[in-house]
Amino acid sequence: MTAAPPPTRRHAWPWVVGVLVVLGLVVAAWFLGEWVARDLVTKTIREQAVTRLALPADQDMDVEVTGAVIPQLIKGTLDEVHISSRDVTVGAFTGDVSADLHGVSIRDPGAMRSGSVTVGLDEAQLRALMSTVDGFPSDTLGIAAPNVTATVELSVFGARIPIGVALTPSAADGGIVLHPAALQLAGATIGADDLRARFGSVAQAALRDWDVCVASSLPAGVELRTVAVTGDRLVATFAVDGRIGKDAALREKGTCA
Repeated sequence: MTAAPPPTRRHAWPWVVGVLVVLGLVVAAWFLGEWVARDLVTKTIREQAVTRLALPADQDMDVEVTGAVIPQLIKGTLDEVHISSRDVTVGAFTGDVSADLHGVSIRDPGAMRSGSVTVGLDEAQLRALMSTVDGFPSDTLGIAAPNVTATVELSVFGARIPIGVALTPSAADGGIVLHPAALQLAGATIGADDLRARFGSVAQAALRDWDVCVASSLPAGVELRTVAVTGDRLVATFAVDGRIGKDAALREKGTCA
């Protein structure tokens, strides 16, 4: 009796390799699609930002979308969008701007959950801003953390007496306020009361607050929250109302109290 031939052994590895190849192609297609989608989304956001802010077409601007883009496109909302650009002019001031937008809707253009903006001004940019404030000695302005510095001249019987003033910045009623924190006369520290005792009412020129309205240069839906000196910059933070893209009133210029 002739023996039956041994059963053919079916090797599993070609199937495994085949599956891995298919999975590799799927992953490659995913990443290619992800790259195309991310590129399209970031370019669109950049174009809209340049148009809405009336910036030059060649303005350098970085746009980042957090996380995988394709799933966010499918659900219709971008979770986190970060935009940054240098030397952006808004109204009376120019600074380096970064914005973080949360819950940006794709299906409902203009809708988002919330946003925040940070603006950093270097010494030259802050000097330009403060030059719009009547009487402020902007040509003497400097930045020495945590303060802004300036030299105020008191006029006493025709003589000009320079007073060094360290000014602490803060935010109030839609504007930036610079409040005297320390004074120097002839290189020595002097208190406010001593300065008044020496120069009377003339000393008020060095003891006053200086404020500049920012809200009037921005949409009402962008609210100034904090102002502080960080390193060699004055940094201001703003909260953005998520309804600003849908509510025309929030896009009108704001006012200072």
